[in-house]
This record gives sequence, structure tokens and C-alpha cells, in this order.
Amino acid sequence: MKNYLNLFDFKQKVNYKSEILSGLTVALALVPEAVAFALIAGLSPLTGLYAAFMMGLVTSIFGGRPGMISGATGAVAVVIVTLAKSHGVEYVFAAVVLAGVIQILAGVFRLGKLMRLVPHPVIFGFVNGLAIIIFMSQLDQFKDMSGNWLTGTPLYILLGLVVLTMLIIWGLPKLTKVVPASLTAILVIFGLVTFFGIDTKTVGDIASIKGGFPPFHIPMIPFTWETMTIIFPYAAIVAGVGLIESLLTLNIIDEITETRGRGNKEAVAQGTANILSGVFSGMGGCAMIGQSLINVSAGARARLSGIVAAVMLLVFIMFGSSLIEKLPMAALTGLMIMVSIGTFEWASLKTINKFPKSDIFVMVLVTLVTIFLHNLALAVLVGVIIAALVFAWDNAKRIRARKFVDEQGVKHYEIFGPLFFGSVTVFNEKFDVLNDPKEVVIDFAESRVVDMSAIEALNKLTERYLKVGKTVHLKHLSPDCQKLLKNAEEVIDVNILEDPGYRVVADKV
Repeated sequence: MKNYLNLFDFKQKVNYKSEILSGLTVALALVPEAVAFALIAGLSPLTGLYAAFMMGLVTSIFGGRPGMISGATGAVAVVIVTLAKSHGVEYVFAAVVLAGVIQILAGVFRLGKLMRLVPHPVIFGFVNGLAIIIFMSQLDQFKDMSGNWLTGTPLYILLGLVVLTMLIIWGLPKLTKVVPASLTAILVIFGLVTFFGIDTKTVGDIASIKGGFPPFHIPMIPFTWETMTIIFPYAAIVAGVGLIESLLTLNIIDEITETRGRGNKEAVAQGTANILSGVFSGMGGCAMIGQSLINVSAGARARLSGIVAAVMLLVFIMFGSSLIEKLPMAALTGLMIMVSIGTFEWASLKTINKFPKSDIFVMVLVTLVTIFLHNLALAVLVGVIIAALVFAWDNAKRIRARKFVDEQGVKHYEIFGPLFFGSVTVFNEKFDVLNDPKEVVIDFAESRVVDMSAIEALNKLTERYLKVGKTVHLKHLSPDCQKLLKNAEEVIDVNILEDPGYRVVADKV
């Protein structure tokens, strides 16, 4: 018999067993990731673990996407590593706090809706690039402490344990879903290594995770304008990277669970978590797509799993470090490789010959930027800009004009397609000012005046007709287009002659 509970403001029924077991699995997977990312940033392992605890706990309770896991991430580590080397950890803490403030402001001003501007090819590219990064990051486990590739028996043992982990995660759900496959795989590998005394790399070989409760610590920096100029660029980038990665992860989890998260609420929660992380000796972070997928694939759908993961991570740090440090890295490596396989959008490979070439180009470009620059925010920004330019180019070619002369000798131009900066040149080529009759009607029933470039184009067109003594009427301008034209009169001279006999259609967009 399943136990159910309503937790906080999330009204979905919660399965205790799935949530707790999934949270435990995620907590185990968070340990090596948090340690690795802290080392990448040039900080102590506990800095990453404290960030994982604080980020995970706060966002699980107050975030806009139940089931999503946050913690210390590589995206943030890559940003702050330069600041850590140049000014030290205290400046990192301050930058993380400031990044949190920026994220809260983004949520308060409801900037989360800007994620609607991210097209699907960009999301595909982002996810595929992230999947490849997750996979490539696991290759470090196949190296020794000197950075050389393993050979001989150590390599074969590690490979065997990794493959066995992957087989359990892949095969167990086909037999039973009573227990999470990921947790089962970790426990089986741990049991085999312990029982047979197999010599293989463990979590403790990377770094010690022993510590206490995250200490409260106000960043010890001079509160001056000079300090602000140092930390603000890093804080802004951390805030941007964190929001982009978190909101994209939110969208991915939304698709998997067929539910809808709240982006602005998540932004506020991420900001709050980063502020607390910065004052509790953490390096900050954001949503983690790998751990979120582990959580969701194990059946978690509510906030409880994330809370359990954060609390258990703290328990590991404070009381269970000696045991957790004995966990074979092979089990965690196999788990993360399966996560990378599950993260990759294999369906995107089938679209190569079916989708427009521009979409394929955007998808591949975002993937490559993600892989080689490890800058997720830049990858998404580049993808959105290119997708927008392609969209503008395509729409610029779609503007058309149907022409005819009525019984009264009035020439009509019926415009189709949006009139904006990209289509202005083609629009102007449609008119024969010198040979047109004395009266001309330009019908915008199937078109829209979009921007200032379009207004300027109409201004110049009417000037050309007026210079040769001809009258121009604009027909079927929507209310928003009329307002745009009226506002423009304060900036430029809009020579538009409106015929009061024409009915104005309502804006349908």
C-alpha cells in the first residue's frame, strides 16, 4: 500500500518510498560532482559540498519545479575559477551573494518568461552538448593520480565495474521497479568491491568529504566601490549562467513529467539559495540536469526527494564521510554515463534530413559551443541570436504585394507579410510611384507595421507620392500599428494620409 502526502504548496500526491530512495541516490551522486566542481574552481571540496547542500535544500523547498535538483555545478565553477585565483575565496563568496540578488530581481521582474524566446533547436543543442560534457567528465576516472591513463588490471577492473553498473541500471527496470535501479547498482558494486576486496578507485581517493555543518560566514572583503567593480562582472555571469541552465533544465523536466513548472518562482529560489550559499561558505550553483534526471527517472515527482538528497548529503559530510569515501568511483561513473546517454536527445539525430538546414545548423553550433567552451550561457545566447537572424531573414523574403486598379481608377496594394527592418527593401520595390494613378491605397489587412524601420519606410514612401502630387491611403491598420505610427510622429515626420471611410480591423495577434 502506497503512502501519500501533500507537501508544501505542491498538490500532487507524493510516494514516500520513491521520493526517499530517489533522494538517497541523488545524494550519493552529488558527492563526487560537488567535489570535482569545487576543485575545478580552485576551492576546497567542502566548499562545493556546502553549496550542494544549501542549493539543494532551498530550491527543493521554495523552487518552482518540484523534482528538480540544484547544487554546485561546472558552469558556475568555470566562471569563478579566475576570481578565486586572482582574489581568493572571500571574493567568490561575495560574488555568489551578489549573483543571488540579481537572480531574485530577475524573478521579481518576471524575466523567466524570456525562456520562451529560446527555440527548440537551441534546447536540443544545449541538451546534447551537456550530455557529451557529462560523458567526457567521466573519462577522468580512467586516469591515475598523475593524470596518466590506466592500463592493465586496474583499467580492466574499472571497466568491468562500470559496465556492470550500466547493465544493472538498464536491465533492472525491465524486471522490477520496486527499488531505484541507480541505487541498487551503487549498492551492488559497493558490496562486490567490499566482499572481494577489489582494489579500485574510491571517493576518498579524490578528496576527503569530512566536515561539519556549513559555518555562517560574512565574506571578509572591503565594502567599497572598487570591490563592487571586481565582483559584479563575475556575479552577473554566474546569475545569467545559473538562470539559463536552471530554466532550461526546468523546461526539460516539464516535458518529461508532462507538468508545468514556474520559472519566475524558480529564479527567486535560485537567488535565495545562492545568497545563503555565499554566507554559509559555499561556492554557489544552479540546477543540475544530470542529478535531476536521476531523480525523475527514479520516480520522484515532488519536493521531498530534493529535501532528502540535501539532508542526506549533510549527513554524509557530518557523520558518514568514512563510509561514503569507500564508495567505488566505478559505480558513480557508470551512473553518470547512463545519465549522459539518457540526457542526449537521440531523436534530434533523426531530424537532420527533415528539419530546415538553419535549425540543424543552430543545433549543431550550440552543441559545439557547449562542448568546447563549457559556457552554457554563451551557447544559448549564440543559438538564440542566430535563430532570430534566420527568422528575420526568412520573414524578410515573405512580404508580398497583390496589385489591382478598381473601377474608380484607384490602385490598390494588398500587402502580405510583416513590415519590419528586414523586409523594408523588398517592400519599397513593390511600388511604381511615377506610373501609379493619382490615388493609391495600401491595404495592411494581411500585414503588420512592426518597428521604426517600417515606419520610416512608410514615411519615405508617402513623401515620394506627395512629391509627384499623388494621395496615399492606409487601409486596415490594426490599433497597435496606428498607435506605433502616432508615437513615431514625435520622432520623425510621418506623412500618412488616413481615409476616414476605411474601417480599421482589430489586432488578432
